[in-house]
Amino acid sequence: MSKDHTTADVAFIQALAELLNSNDLTEISVKREYGENDALNVKVSKQTQMVAAPAAAPQAAPVAPQASAPVTAAPALISADPAEHPGAVASPMVGTAYLSPEPGAAPFVAIGQAVTAGQTVLIIEAMKTMNQIPAPASGTIKRILVADGTPVEYGAPLMIIE
Repeated sequence: MSKDHTTADVAFIQALAELLNSNDLTEISVKREYGENDALNVKVSKQTQMVAAPAAAPQAAPVAPQASAPVTAAPALISADPAEHPGAVASPMVGTAYLSPEPGAAPFVAIGQAVTAGQTVLIIEAMKTMNQIPAPASGTIKRILVADGTPVEYGAPLMIIE
C-alpha cells in the first residue's frame, strides 16, 4: 500500500466516522479495492446507550418514562447486555422502529402488558415498507429498549418479554 493510499484512507475513514455520527448510525462496514491483491476493509462503529428521546407527539410521552423506568427499578438488569436476555425480541432487519401503528395512535404494547405469541409488538419501516414485528412468545413486556422513530440494526434487541 502506497503513501497515497494511506493518506486517502485516513480521509476516507474520517469521512465514514462523520457519516456515522451525522446519520445516527452505530456501525458502517466498507471494503475498498485498489487492485487484485490490494484492498482496505474498514469497520467504523460506536457503542450507544439507548435512551428514549422526547417526542413532540403526545402519544410518545408515556414511552420515555417507561423506557427509563428500569434504570431506577433494576440497575443490575441495565448493566447486563439485553441482547443476551432469553426473552429479548431481536430486530429481524435494519430500519426505523415505530411503537404505534401511526402517528397519534396508541402504542402496540406497554411495559407490564401481557402479550400472546404472534401479537404485533411494534413495526419496523424498511425501504418504505412497514413490517409488523410479532411477539415470539407469550409473556409480559418487561422492557422496551427502543424509542419511537429510532433507527435499529439487524439483531438489535427491541424489547424484553418474560
